[in-house]
Amino acid sequence: MALTAACSAPGNSSVGAGAKSAAGKAVSTTAPKGSVTLNFYVETGFPLPVKLAEEFQKQYPNVKVKIRQDQFAVITQNAPRVMASSDAPDLIRIPTIVASAKDGLLADLDGYARAYGWDKYSTGLIDQMRVSDKGVRGSGPLYALGIGYNITGIFYNKTLAAKIGMTNPPSTVAELESLLAKAKKAGIQPIVQFNDIGGVNFPFQALLNQYEDPSKIANWVFDRPGADLDTPATVKAADKIASWGVKGYFTSDANALTYTDMMSRFEKGGGLFMFNGDWESQNLAKSMGKNVGFFLAPPASAGGRLVAMSAPATYAIPAKSKNIATVAFFLNWVHTNSKARKIIVDVTGSSPGGPTDLALPAVADGSVVAQTLQATNDLAQKGVAVDFTANATAGIYANTIKPELQKLITGRETGAGFAKKLQADYEKELSQ
Repeated sequence: MALTAACSAPGNSSVGAGAKSAAGKAVSTTAPKGSVTLNFYVETGFPLPVKLAEEFQKQYPNVKVKIRQDQFAVITQNAPRVMASSDAPDLIRIPTIVASAKDGLLADLDGYARAYGWDKYSTGLIDQMRVSDKGVRGSGPLYALGIGYNITGIFYNKTLAAKIGMTNPPSTVAELESLLAKAKKAGIQPIVQFNDIGGVNFPFQALLNQYEDPSKIANWVFDRPGADLDTPATVKAADKIASWGVKGYFTSDANALTYTDMMSRFEKGGGLFMFNGDWESQNLAKSMGKNVGFFLAPPASAGGRLVAMSAPATYAIPAKSKNIATVAFFLNWVHTNSKARKIIVDVTGSSPGGPTDLALPAVADGSVVAQTLQATNDLAQKGVAVDFTANATAGIYANTIKPELQKLITGRETGAGFAKKLQADYEKELSQ
């Protein structure tokens, strides 16, 4: 699966009008005219949509954007009901799109994809947002688009790393574990990781990606028939996470630790490593300066292939939106307008995606932002990107992954039990 290695440049979002949608209807790609009010339903704690909306309103003062925010897990659970309501939002942050696409809750964006050229973007990422009429991701109409294209890896505190003799990022999982043990022995907290809503899924999947065939993970996340993750690789990754819990590599209060508190602790030197995404690289650069670094999760064996979680921060237009063309125009503007693309890099440090011939906005040499963007490029050139297992179904993250990981790191679940429960709940949800 290829990653986009593209980024920024000037751009006029309007490319004309008259393209046909999958249903044969004409779609408009002209700039919004007259007074328009858009309602966005987005994730709490992530300012990017707010910043982009502010800039969009400056460039198009006839458009007003109202923003409602909720926690990630709340949006995931509430999205179907909210989109089916009479006052559905015009744009929604929705990581799991299959059920909503099957239920007719999302606008088919194929016509806009052809009109704006989105179908020429990196297919590995765009295809994650396509859903077939059989409810399988990876093909079929386009039902969403990204705002920022993320990778997940490991941030580290350089001062603490130096204290245990870490001069370079680990090249294998075994080397990573050796560093965890050294940190613990030196009285340094090895990992600061939130798990109040299942954030240990970041390190779990970082391990799973190295042990399992990436295509099997992709098939499972895409809900393809016969997909199965009740495998020895899943058991191995889960057992590893369980052992890290027993050894104290996670904080003792991990199951109560919120995302915000995790960030605060790490920024203040409360731990050596934090598994997280490049969307935080700008925040960490501002709070930690040159004392923070980033690397992709290492392979199981030396010289192994890079495999990392990478997915767009997925946003969809509800079918009930009264402003589909205007929101599509906004999404195209996000990918092509120079100021919008710079905002994405400046606020998050993530790749803006978009046309592959656009260059990245400039960032400081040697900064953690430069490292995350380089990691994105490395993954695109010589690695494999897989979507987040939490995005497989609407309920798998909140109903299974979260509680099972909370039990796993406290010794109340085994790797085998975790894998069995994960697959059983997945199949049950898909059968409903």
